[in-house]
Amino acid sequence: MCGRYVMARAVGDLLSQFDAELEEEVVVPPSWNVAPTADVPILLERLVDGSPVRQLHIARWGLVPSWAKDTGIGSKMINARSESVLEKPAFRKATRTRRCAVPADGYYEWKGEGRSKQPYYVHPKDGTPVVFAGLYEWWQDPSKGEDDPERWLLSTSILTTDSPPEGYAGGMLAELTALHDRVPLPMDRATMEKWLDPQAQDAAELVGIVRVNAHDVAEGWRIDAVSKAVGNVRNDSPELIEPVGSLF
Repeated sequence: MCGRYVMARAVGDLLSQFDAELEEEVVVPPSWNVAPTADVPILLERLVDGSPVRQLHIARWGLVPSWAKDTGIGSKMINARSESVLEKPAFRKATRTRRCAVPADGYYEWKGEGRSKQPYYVHPKDGTPVVFAGLYEWWQDPSKGEDDPERWLLSTSILTTDSPPEGYAGGMLAELTALHDRVPLPMDRATMEKWLDPQAQDAAELVGIVRVNAHDVAEGWRIDAVSKAVGNVRNDSPELIEPVGSLF
């Protein structure tokens, strides 16, 4: 799964890297320990005057379905299983019409070693940013009036997989699933273009493309053992990603 990740890039860098624009000014403080329910940047495309426009927005990590009674459900919705995402009521409609990309520098995973768990930082070897396949949803707070600008909450979830796709044996994705049985799904630029396209109709095909492409993207990653300090969400500094040892 993906339960903690790093997103320490400036807004301007994200806009330039992913050819996006802002609908309104946003602030994204750098974080080396992004945790569930935090506000995070996402990339999405909307039709403006009939043409797709890519935008960067800020969303709460943990998808809150439009039909939810409150936002509490979001903490359980940080990840969406790609194998069943079109079957689950919380994710089905978003997969068809509200797909997004979640930029990151890398993510953390833990593996049991003896009586404790060792954290690992998974990230591209060349330092380029990652984009995970994601979903987004809008939720309206029923306790707030129609004129209250705070009544709308934008939230997001990151797609995961449980194993490499059929036909792919070994490789980094296999190593990652050995580290943990759930792996967030990264995309290359071409796959991201397809995933974000608001005019794309076949959601099942898009999920399949992302699952296959993730194998190739992960081949450019490395896994570093890092300090156990990352386990405390109050710790948030560049020192958290300093390697104390490497797997690959």
